[in-house]
Amino acid sequence: MSAKPSIVLIDDSPEVRALVRTQIRLSGVFDVVGEGANGLDAAALANRFQPTVMLLDVSMPVVDGLAALPQVLGSSPGTRVVMYSGFDEAGLAGRACELGARGFVQKSAPFEELLATLRDVSGIGPDDREAQAQLRSDGPVLDPVLEQHLERFREVFEDAAIGMATMTLAGRIVRANHSLAGLLGFSVDDLIGKALEEIAGKDAVSEAFERLAAGEQIVQVEHHMADRDERTFRSTLSPVIDVAGRPLYLFLQVQDVTGQVAAENQLRGSEARFRLLVEAVQDYAIFMLDPAGHITSWNAGAQRSKGYRAEEIIGQHFRIFYPPEKQEARHPEYELEEALRHGKYEEEGWRVRKDNSQFWANVTITAVHDAHGELVGFAKVTRDTTERRNMLRDQEDANRQLAELAEQQAQFFAVTAHELRGPVAVLSGASTTLADKFEFLEVEERTDLTQAVKHSSDQLRRLLDDLLTAARLQARRLELSITDVNLDHVLRTVVAGLSGASDDVHIVISGEPGLRLAADPVRLRQMLENLLSNALRHGSSPVGVRVDGVGQMVEIEITDAGAGVPADMRTQLFERFATGSDSGTGLGLYLVRELARAHHGEASYRAGDQAFVLALPRAPE
Repeated sequence: MSAKPSIVLIDDSPEVRALVRTQIRLSGVFDVVGEGANGLDAAALANRFQPTVMLLDVSMPVVDGLAALPQVLGSSPGTRVVMYSGFDEAGLAGRACELGARGFVQKSAPFEELLATLRDVSGIGPDDREAQAQLRSDGPVLDPVLEQHLERFREVFEDAAIGMATMTLAGRIVRANHSLAGLLGFSVDDLIGKALEEIAGKDAVSEAFERLAAGEQIVQVEHHMADRDERTFRSTLSPVIDVAGRPLYLFLQVQDVTGQVAAENQLRGSEARFRLLVEAVQDYAIFMLDPAGHITSWNAGAQRSKGYRAEEIIGQHFRIFYPPEKQEARHPEYELEEALRHGKYEEEGWRVRKDNSQFWANVTITAVHDAHGELVGFAKVTRDTTERRNMLRDQEDANRQLAELAEQQAQFFAVTAHELRGPVAVLSGASTTLADKFEFLEVEERTDLTQAVKHSSDQLRRLLDDLLTAARLQARRLELSITDVNLDHVLRTVVAGLSGASDDVHIVISGEPGLRLAADPVRLRQMLENLLSNALRHGSSPVGVRVDGVGQMVEIEITDAGAGVPADMRTQLFERFATGSDSGTGLGLYLVRELARAHHGEASYRAGDQAFVLALPRAPE
């Protein structure tokens, strides 16, 4: 029996597990008794080993760490759980502690910090032994490489034409792009640390934060600069929330709408002048009622709006203009009571014309008294606002679509940052271990860590290539270099790269050999990598690739041994940001389709065959 405390490692990334396992072995503090890839594994291993400590990843497929935590503690109440995550927001750590976790560590943190936390929660306490001193390092040797990858990601944020920023929940800017700086007349450095109310003014910011506090997910406010008012801006704020539904930080977008607001004001002014000149008579039904609600006068606008001539309608009760359900509810009488009580009553609702057609009306009823204060009747003004109501409804639909897009973009940036943290942490930790502890490593451990570096680098390259391609597509700056391409050669290269990432990856190529395409070889490789990576991530091995010539096109069919795409996801498979799981940016299939169409081809999913099909033109003979 080992005298060391036991530990179980749970993380869906085999590279992360290999790195942590090796570092823990070198520390000589714990005995790793089990490993798992999801929350189901965590509960089973806790029940089996009853470990002293469990290192539990937060974001995993099947069952995530937060959902698994109560099950782990139920199976092994004495186990101390330390949560391990690529998210760096404090709200997540707090939620983990509420559920019973004893510690929370960033994946990007040095191993010394992780080991110290594990020692602390297990009750071992600090240790000054020589083995611990050997674990100290001066930092990762691949910092320049990592910085280059991170810089390419920042370019996507910076290249956006709209002003963007991330803020603390209190409204202080912690990151801003150049578009926002140029829009507001500051430098980027000047914006960092500045409170939003210093830019937009206290009143506008207070209103926005009150609406966010009330539960609104997308809030738009129009405002001027705090110290000048020559321009009008529209700011959109949305919270990025954690898995528990709590906000982590705020995402801000700012647009200059000065021209739009001026045009709207000019339009409103023109409408007012037009009403004074024409609509005052033609588009307003103006008539009088006696105290009981019977019509006593009728103007030309009323005849035009409601269809009755004066001789047909005078003397009738004005309830005739209301739908049957309003008449039964005595709503016309209620309007008169309210006008008498408050002096005026105003509403919008459906009204009925002589031909029984309905229109949306703005109605004002004013109580009229004589010089002695006696009620002599009511003045009623009705305006047909059906067209205006339809316009507002269309505008609301457009605003809702813009708000949904803003929410998608905010979530996209949060997910992309999370996707980057995993491979960056592996690169940093593996390279540091190889550089500082090479002579202490076993051959198998050196091989595992080297493969982890390669696999994580490939992950970063594919992710950042997809981000830059998406940015170029959105800006319509994508250029293709079409040439005669040997499909067999490109396909073998892509398959070899993906197969080398893990022994569990099996990709089988079949079909017609020797086919040649008219394609950009770089973009062709990107399309194939995205399709095959998608099959490996969301399906299961073996993955089949079949190529066939069909007329002037070449079809590349990709299948896997998984259950296929759920029916409810098929209509949005190739949409931007669409993802059916808790991993991935939702850009891969979108880029495949857009790049295929740029080649005068197409990408599709055949539900009957459970196959993704990429069709591209043959090279000319």
